[in-house]
Amino acid sequence: MITARKTNFGAPLHDFQYLEYLPADYGTGKRFPLVIFLHGAGERGDNVELTAVHGYLKHARKGTEYPFVVIAPQCPNDTYWGAYIESLNALLDYALAHYDVDPDRVILTGLSMGGTGTWLWSLANPQRFAAIVPVCGTGVTWFGGQLANTPVWACHGEADDCVDVTESIRMVQSIRRSGGKPRLSLYPGVGHNAWDNAYSDPEIVEWILAQHR
Repeated sequence: MITARKTNFGAPLHDFQYLEYLPADYGTGKRFPLVIFLHGAGERGDNVELTAVHGYLKHARKGTEYPFVVIAPQCPNDTYWGAYIESLNALLDYALAHYDVDPDRVILTGLSMGGTGTWLWSLANPQRFAAIVPVCGTGVTWFGGQLANTPVWACHGEADDCVDVTESIRMVQSIRRSGGKPRLSLYPGVGHNAWDNAYSDPEIVEWILAQHR
């Protein structure tokens, strides 16, 4: 079930519109993994339904069922996720307090601008996530050591002419130099749209479900 919600933090924090996805057996006393999904630049604005254009919510709308909760906030027009790290942390705090989710099984993922947001948020607060799945985003390579103890599965199209594939490669190399063991999926002949491959890959879903902080 997918439902539109909105936070009520108040200034100075930003109140997000967001879509929530709850598994079919939600509300039975179980605690589920929590997947936070950050959309790309094309889905910014004030129509929260755009957050389901790509990613796991897209597949859920078509009938795919997932054994995890998904929270997909919407970024305002003319800005980017890096401007909202404090508010995103507040959203995560809210989700942990109000949903039947396991705080040790929080997975962060996003595509394009959201892939960049995934790198930036996790670099700033690595202790908050059991794992991250950044898709065709850009990171901060000199700071990659922050994620040495965080499971990472990065995805990128080798023919990306919007965000060069070297952005993911260099982040993965930076983490490895610090002792981390990130995974990297490179899709031959795929341009910027690496997300169709990434979010339809059942192996990534199984990997997400296996992660614990």
